Amino acid sequence: MAPVRLDLTARLCAALGLFGAPGVHVVSARPADDDLLRTVHEPEYVAAVQAASADPRTAQAVFGLGTEDDPAFPGMHEAAARIVGGSVDAARAVLAGRAQHGVNFCGGMHHAKPGCASGFCVYNDAAAAIRAVLDEGARRVVYVDLDCHHGDGTEAVFWDDPRVLTISVHESGTTLFPGTGFPDELGGPGALGSAVNLALPAGTRDAGWLRAVHSVVPQLVEAFEADLLVTQHGCDTHALDPLGHLVLSVDAQRVAAASMHALAHSAVGGRWLALGGGGYEVVDVVPRTWAHLVAEAAHRPLDPLTPLPAPWREHVAQVVGRDAPATMTDGADGAFTGWSSGYDPDDPVDRAVLATRRAAFPLHGLDPDFD
Repeated sequence: MAPVRLDLTARLCAALGLFGAPGVHVVSARPADDDLLRTVHEPEYVAAVQAASADPRTAQAVFGLGTEDDPAFPGMHEAAARIVGGSVDAARAVLAGRAQHGVNFCGGMHHAKPGCASGFCVYNDAAAAIRAVLDEGARRVVYVDLDCHHGDGTEAVFWDDPRVLTISVHESGTTLFPGTGFPDELGGPGALGSAVNLALPAGTRDAGWLRAVHSVVPQLVEAFEADLLVTQHGCDTHALDPLGHLVLSVDAQRVAAASMHALAHSAVGGRWLALGGGGYEVVDVVPRTWAHLVAEAAHRPLDPLTPLPAPWREHVAQVVGRDAPATMTDGADGAFTGWSSGYDPDDPVDRAVLATRRAAFPLHGLDPDFD
């Protein structure tokens, strides 16, 4: 989660001309105030983060602070609150029609829960953005999480809220943190079906992952009839990521971003907020994947063969001390076969997909075998 990954992404977007493209506005973010943070976090937790931010020695493990995953550091509250402010401002702008799409690749802190930090996440900007648009009149919001890890924090915030559908496609909790996110986790008693989880086996590659995403996400998003689509694009699904065990390319992640963009236009009137998330290969993966995401949201998708600008590659060499990739592709084609081709009981990915479809689809009026 080192800030260099965000700096390299922003520099690459600028070098590719995305930040200066017609219709694209890069805006600053204000830190969320306490009232906004408390819409999704418990007051005692916010106070504990503020105390640890002022003096890291006061960090309390009961709040998930001062741990290996979430070490306390000076200014922690302000940094985390600014991420929330950016996502909330973008969501409000999209809902109000001041922007068609919004991107905050600094966001996607999906593990933070109402009362504790978790998994490198202090405040949950995705949940705060969703809550903000609900408070401003949105009837329903759908959240799609494509991170390698289960989006447990965002799911927890809306577990009992039938107005929010959370869909998480992730590596199975049997092999990866946080150990949750199985098909039978479907939401609270008053909101059954509001949580959907697709837990994929370790080793899933491009074609299987894209098949899985497209066999569950579009059908549910279309059926839910939301006012806003929020997507989380953690790129720790990549084969080079040091934490996850999925084996994706930048090309598969680019195809998924394009699919979410198209889905926003077909299902929610184009109202789309895209967030970052995990991703710990900070040179080869994060900048390219999120530059593709920004390009997609800007309606200026990049040719995968686009060369990476020489000044950016030189900067990488100076700052990180290693060579950067030459182009915006890993050389994969992003091809996959849709669910309509038929179910293969010998394929562990297909078995995972069918388990999720059978658990969740009937709760949304969908046929798990044919829709």
